[in-house]
Amino acid sequence: MSWTRRLDEAREAYRRGDKSASSVAHSRDRIAKAVERHGGESSRYIGEVVYGGLDGIITTFAVVSGVAGAELGTGVVLILGLANLFGDGLSMAAGAFLSARSDREYYLRERAREEWEVEHFPEGERAELEEVYLTMGFSKQDAADLVRIQSKDRRLWVDMMMVHELGMLREDHRPLKAALTTFTAFAVAGAVPLLVYLAGLAVDIPAASKFWLSVASTAVALFGLGAAKTLVTGVRWMRGGVEMLAVGGLAAAVAYAIGAALRGLGG
Repeated sequence: MSWTRRLDEAREAYRRGDKSASSVAHSRDRIAKAVERHGGESSRYIGEVVYGGLDGIITTFAVVSGVAGAELGTGVVLILGLANLFGDGLSMAAGAFLSARSDREYYLRERAREEWEVEHFPEGERAELEEVYLTMGFSKQDAADLVRIQSKDRRLWVDMMMVHELGMLREDHRPLKAALTTFTAFAVAGAVPLLVYLAGLAVDIPAASKFWLSVASTAVALFGLGAAKTLVTGVRWMRGGVEMLAVGGLAAAVAYAIGAALRGLGG
C-alpha cells in the first residue's frame, strides 16, 4: 500500500465521521506497510492539470459564447478560439515555468544560507531553533532535546530550520515539466468547446446546432474537471463539479450577453 493511499483512506474516514475506519488507517501495521512516502512523479502536477484545464475550457468557451452572441459565424469562432487556445496556453505555461523556477531558486538560495550559518554559527542556529520550538509551546527541556537530536544530522538540522524558522518546504516541481503540463492541460481541455466547429469543417452540422452542441460538451467537461479538482482541494466531487459548472456558465453567459449587445459592430 502506498503512503498516499493510506492518507486517502484517512481522509475518507474523516469525511464520513467513521472512527473505526480512521483507527485502521492510523494503525501501526497500516502505517508500516505504507512504504511509499510520497506520491509518484505525476501526482506532483495534479494542480497544473486541473487548473490549467479549467482555465483553458472556461476562457475558450467564453470566446465561443461571445462570438455566438454576436452571430459572427464559424470562421470567427475558430480564429478567435484557436488564437485564445494557443496564445493563452503559452502565456499560462510561461507563467507556470517562471513561477516554479523562481520558487525553486528562492528555496535553494535560502537553504544555502542556512547551511552556511549552521556550519559557521552552530550555537546561534541551535538557539534559533530552540526559540522556535519554545514559541510553538514546547517546554524548555523538550525544545532543547529536540534541537540536540536534530542537530546530530546536519541535513535534518537544515531541513528543520527551513520548515520551522522560514516556513519553507522543498518544492520538487520541475519548471519545464510544470510548464508543459499546464500547456497540455490548457490546450486539451480548451479545445472541447471548439470540437463541434472543427467537425463542421468536415461534416455538415446545422449552424444553429453548433453552439448548443458546444454548450453541452463544455458543460460535461466542466463538471468533470470540477469533480477532478477535488483531487487537489479534497471537497466532495459533486460540489466541485456543480461549482465549476456554475462558474463556467456565468462566464459564458456574460460573454454571450456582451456579444449580443455589440452584435451590430460585427457587420
